[in-house]
Amino acid sequence: MTTEPPASLAPAVPAPRSAPAGGSTTPGPRRGFVAKAFGVTAVLTAAGSALGLLRDLLLATFFGANQGTDAFLVAWTVPETAAPLLIEDCMAFLMVPAFSLALVLREERPEGPDPVRQLARATLPRLLLVLCALTLGVALGAPGFVELLAPGLADPDLAVTCTRITALTIVPFGLAGYLGSALRAHHGFTAPAAIYVAYNLTILVALLGGHDRLGVEAAAIGVAAGSLLMAVVVAVPIGRRLRQGRPGRSRSPLADQGLVLIPLAVLPVVAFTLTRQAQVFVERYLGSALPPGSISHLNYAAKVSQLAMTVAILLVTVTFPLVARALAAGDMDAARDRVEKDLGQGAALVLLGTAFLLACAPSVVALLFQRGAFGPQDTAATAAVIRVYSFGLPAQALIGVMIRPYFSLRPVVRRAGDPGGDDGGRRLLDWYPVAAMVVGLVVTVAVGLLATPRYGALGLAAGNAAGITTTAALLLRGLVLRGIALRLRKVLGGHARLLAAAAGAVALGTPAAGLPADPLLSTLLGGATVALAFAALGTGLGAREVRGPVLAAVRALGPSPVADEGNLPHGR
Repeated sequence: MTTEPPASLAPAVPAPRSAPAGGSTTPGPRRGFVAKAFGVTAVLTAAGSALGLLRDLLLATFFGANQGTDAFLVAWTVPETAAPLLIEDCMAFLMVPAFSLALVLREERPEGPDPVRQLARATLPRLLLVLCALTLGVALGAPGFVELLAPGLADPDLAVTCTRITALTIVPFGLAGYLGSALRAHHGFTAPAAIYVAYNLTILVALLGGHDRLGVEAAAIGVAAGSLLMAVVVAVPIGRRLRQGRPGRSRSPLADQGLVLIPLAVLPVVAFTLTRQAQVFVERYLGSALPPGSISHLNYAAKVSQLAMTVAILLVTVTFPLVARALAAGDMDAARDRVEKDLGQGAALVLLGTAFLLACAPSVVALLFQRGAFGPQDTAATAAVIRVYSFGLPAQALIGVMIRPYFSLRPVVRRAGDPGGDDGGRRLLDWYPVAAMVVGLVVTVAVGLLATPRYGALGLAAGNAAGITTTAALLLRGLVLRGIALRLRKVLGGHARLLAAAAGAVALGTPAAGLPADPLLSTLLGGATVALAFAALGTGLGAREVRGPVLAAVRALGPSPVADEGNLPHGR
């Protein structure tokens, strides 16, 4: 079943452009591009995540969970907010579609100035001015920021000092996000995926070299220094790409290249990203009134939980430029097919990770963190929070899939020949994700206020899961309204199969993980049981995202009694 947007909102859909003879309006990537790009991105991101996990492990080992780590984590709210705003979400939502459109125009107009260079000249200087102003504002306003975010903090002076240090991340984060978006639009993924390797390596060096003399301030210094290295990592390859672009007049206006800048398109994207990040603010605020260490338990749990959706987000990172290029060329069918595929594959990956965490959380936390100042009580508290957090992970991943094509339909630039698109319906839809996020935030606050007095950090985690799930449900509808005509019955039916497979995997994996006393053996046995159960149940239920890889693995290993996919239940 295809759900069409209301006729009154039809202007939100770009008009399809004439296709070349015999095919799509968008140039397809070379064969195997997605698999190769995903592999490179996965390896580098896995390395960055492993280093980030080692960073958190060292924090736990050196400092445990106390008022000092709470103070640092309040200061870490600055890079935690800047990263999605300037690297992972907002900047990518704005600039990947913008550079994708510039690349489409470069192909359509082989003569004259280069639209890609002109886009950079028109946007990068303005971005740098904004970033410098934000850095100065955060540094000067650090005392008020700490008081507002965590009024019950035991060591506010330390938090203020660390906040002023971490404020220095804003400019390099912004540069890394902008230049990384330009690289991804050019189908360059290696350097953008490597930035967190450089970032976390620098923090590790700072922690190892300075934790005795500087305490948690060493971590803050490492964060600031690591952000500078991130910007350098992406600056070199994109500089080379831009130099290889078509030469042209250095001062020709952007409109001469067929592009019109739409500065106000930035506002809904920024508002959505900040509203989404506000869930962290709620946790810091309510958590500051809980016993010392509660904010740290929430932080360690969030870091481990997010690993479960990292692979799903990696997939979307690779495919986002393909969706943006299709939308820039007006190829709505190709965009819809890619988004539906991403929703299914992303759900399969994150549900497998969620099942693993629900079954194995205590052994995973003990294996990773239980040493030094991080004791058994910290392990139990963190594992309990992970299990509650896990219920919101599928929604987190699906939001990451849906929001990218949503904002791609109204990027920060448009074709000079296209209508302005400033009708009221379109402007209203620009703000739909913000409204969905606000509703989810209200749910987060309500559940947190009701549950925290009795359940402590678990109540905050439950509020997070409930709020983000509410937002995901609203965004699924909003994507259809925006003009991506998803076949909802097909999408939701596939997700139901995957959810049933994950539930069965948890039921089988939890008792298996409880058999060995050793954390390593418990994690391995529980994880293997979850993976095998998810594969078997997903295949039996006809989930394409599971059945396809399982059949491919069976064929690779040798003859199989299963002759072909037709012998299995029909999937989505």
